[in-house]
Amino acid sequence: MRGPHHLKRRSLLLGGLTVAAVPAHAQQPPKMVRVGAVSGQPRSSILWRSFIERMAALGYREGGNFSFDLVQANSLEEYQAGYQRFGGGAVDIIVAPGPEISLQSALKLPGTTPIVMVAIDYDPLVRGYVKSLARPEGRATGLMLQQIELSVKRLQLLKDAFPDLKAMTVFWDQSSADQWAAMQQAVATLGISVAGIKLRDPPYDYEKALAAAPADHRGTLFPLTSPFMFREIGKIADMALRHRVATIYSDRTMTEAGGLMSYGISFPAIFGRVADYVDRIAKGAKPGDLPIEQPTKFELVVNLKTARAIGVTVPPLLLARADETIE
Repeated sequence: MRGPHHLKRRSLLLGGLTVAAVPAHAQQPPKMVRVGAVSGQPRSSILWRSFIERMAALGYREGGNFSFDLVQANSLEEYQAGYQRFGGGAVDIIVAPGPEISLQSALKLPGTTPIVMVAIDYDPLVRGYVKSLARPEGRATGLMLQQIELSVKRLQLLKDAFPDLKAMTVFWDQSSADQWAAMQQAVATLGISVAGIKLRDPPYDYEKALAAAPADHRGTLFPLTSPFMFREIGKIADMALRHRVATIYSDRTMTEAGGLMSYGISFPAIFGRVADYVDRIAKGAKPGDLPIEQPTKFELVVNLKTARAIGVTVPPLLLARADETIE
């Protein structure tokens, strides 16, 4: 399911964000900005490519006035050790994307190095990391992506797509545990039996995980939002196609890779937005004064090519709601 697709587009969202764009700055970028990050995604991923491309558009050239030190974490346990290399003023700005342990580990570093977070599976306000979304104070700001609430919304979309759906499989791991907890509370009201398969020790064995679910639950699969599953979206999509499994994901990248449908914001655009925060902080803004952004509009993308391949029909009413279809 790779290669170019014909796209039918109804709307265009800038990463699903409805906040005003960062105003242009008259001042030139600083002579050197050193940025460090720990991530479940490799440097070659579309997320970090989007970040680096946006930095370039803002006037930052790697090897010139910008350096980017990325530590790839292959498990949750590796985040804290990864951030240790950024202590002692080794970088000017830290980017902390993904699960809660990413921000936790960054905040444990001594000093006042500014932090730009991308909070995926947790609420930084509820957990006490910031004073408010409008004025976080402290050394951390960034974006909050509401994946816990969106997981429940995606479950409803599955039911809308398949009204007779009675059983399904959910892949989750430790980084998506809060999403899994929220989903368990929601499924009872929808009359769906869910087999939750916890994935351990990345890289995950998705074939083995699917086989662990009861046979009558394997026709529909919902992988929750996880840095370790996101970096293997092609692998999950290929498996689902082979087994003729209907899937729903959190990001259009996954639908383009062959998933049936997705609902959410554009993760690559979000990582491009991180560069805007880095730019503002590099030019003198205090992170505690920069509001934390939350997406308020989201894309529903349906891959009709995949629907035909796995032998399912997406209801016309759901297609009418789609922002984009892949033909």
